[in-house]
Amino acid sequence: MPMSRRALAAAAVALVLPLSACGSGGADGGSTDASGKVEGDITFQTWNLRANFTPYFDGLIADFEKKYPGTRVKWIDQPAEGYADKLSADAAGGTLPDVVNVSPDLVAPLARAGLAMDLDKAAGAYKSEYLQGAWAGHQVPGMTGTYAFPWYLNTGPLFYNKALFAKAGINPDQPPRTYDELFADALQMARRSGGKVATLANVPTIEDFGRYGVTLMNKQGTAFAFNDTKGVELLAKYKELYDAKALDPQALTATPESSGKKFLTGAVAMNPGSALDLDNFKKNAPSLYRNIGITDQITSTGHVNMYVMGVMVNSRTKHTPAAVAFAHFVTDAQNQMSFAKKVAIFPSTAGSLNDPYFTKEDGTDETRMRIAAAKSLKTAVNYTPVLFSDQMKTALRNEVAKALQGKESPRQALDNAVNAANRLLQQG
Repeated sequence: MPMSRRALAAAAVALVLPLSACGSGGADGGSTDASGKVEGDITFQTWNLRANFTPYFDGLIADFEKKYPGTRVKWIDQPAEGYADKLSADAAGGTLPDVVNVSPDLVAPLARAGLAMDLDKAAGAYKSEYLQGAWAGHQVPGMTGTYAFPWYLNTGPLFYNKALFAKAGINPDQPPRTYDELFADALQMARRSGGKVATLANVPTIEDFGRYGVTLMNKQGTAFAFNDTKGVELLAKYKELYDAKALDPQALTATPESSGKKFLTGAVAMNPGSALDLDNFKKNAPSLYRNIGITDQITSTGHVNMYVMGVMVNSRTKHTPAAVAFAHFVTDAQNQMSFAKKVAIFPSTAGSLNDPYFTKEDGTDETRMRIAAAKSLKTAVNYTPVLFSDQMKTALRNEVAKALQGKESPRQALDNAVNAANRLLQQG
């Protein structure tokens, strides 16, 4: 198996790093001046990649050392399990590697502790090489700067069942694109099927609030704000869907596996998925496969959600030019493109998604999915707030469940979720 889907999607374990453990910031660390000679020994840490990609990284490091004689890169890889804890321990102990594979939620506490180098200062000249949304992915609310090079991206188009849409009197070649269209189609689907076919199998997540156009956090990064009028409006719409059985009755406890089964059996009309799912449909549900549609994620902002993985430079590295040069080398267009052809991810470099690999059909399902995802990623943004931890996600999910069940109003539920998230934020 390649990397876990969780790691691929950069849906990382959230980390709330005690800032007191990290000292008072980077003032006593290295310089952000990367203009000197690229030389010295540096350490590069990846996240659960050695098992499947050793030849790729060995070649990458050899190419870098050849380009810059006098450099030496020591590669270490950490398992997926406990990665956040390992970063926290290294940060507290002053043993963070020079160059570190991170996701936005993992870089945020390191940046706030002064341990992640500001690449707007150290490597601003490279900014134009990356997609705008990807470069912004490792910015931290309340701070100026960008704290990791964007590396690989992922996103997921939606599958929909054309036969179910047609049966409900909805044009199967015009699937919903905005939330307003989705809500209208979902209510019609439920009505026409007598409540037997739901359009969705999942409750709204923080990314849904973002794609709906809700302001998720204040600009200072000190408080969450998704309980505004627009946030309440979105949850109220989901409550309407739930009551009409347009949202699957088991959505409150749904997992990706259970949602996938509902889609497979025709009980749900839309579901996220991957090329692997298409292969499954082909083998186990040929009638569904013949009627499968692929469309973008639902969004009312014009931008889908991206998951972004990054490469951070330790602000206290003793070899700033070498560390910055290597982090850039790992994430440059040529090396990202090479990596993307080994695993189902997408490069964050500007122009790379125009490559024929991401645009030219060859009749295979894998390519069909890749093209659909690559197209949407060009203008995608990371809607998951970098400060939104797993505990906060759980608090939101619990409150959403209460609202859908009628135990709380949408307003009260979101007020409670925001208050819980803000308490956790202050503890961090």
